[in-house]
Amino acid sequence: MTPLTAHQQTAVDSLVKAGRIAPVPVDLVRASSFLGNASELLAELPKLTGASARYTLAYDACHDAGEALLALYGFRTTNGPGQHEALGRYLCAVLDIPPGDAAALRYDQLRRSRNQQRYQAGPVGAAQANLATQTAQELFDAALDRGIAL
Repeated sequence: MTPLTAHQQTAVDSLVKAGRIAPVPVDLVRASSFLGNASELLAELPKLTGASARYTLAYDACHDAGEALLALYGFRTTNGPGQHEALGRYLCAVLDIPPGDAAALRYDQLRRSRNQQRYQAGPVGAAQANLATQTAQELFDAALDRGIAL
């Protein structure tokens, strides 16, 4: 596991202090399981032709990669609304350098677009689905790079 830098730890500590995430025991099995789920979703993406389905599956893979990183460092999002937003903030705190920093920043864009799709019946185009797929792969790769074993 790649240790957090002082800057990353400060950012994570701020999320804990704000009540967005909570410390839990490090769980490498859970981390590996979530990353395995992300891997399976990524493998299914090329089989899908509909933009909405590809976007949703890619977003789920992004989320699973984020959950894997939470478990790797011993955190979870707190209960209640805003868990996906908190995960996005955590991703930006932990993945603040390449690889993964750009994908971490894009996760929140994906989250907002997903909410529009899900709750306002917003359309999803091929470009959005492709960006979500790229982001999922980059977050997956960054999680591997941080030391999560499949």
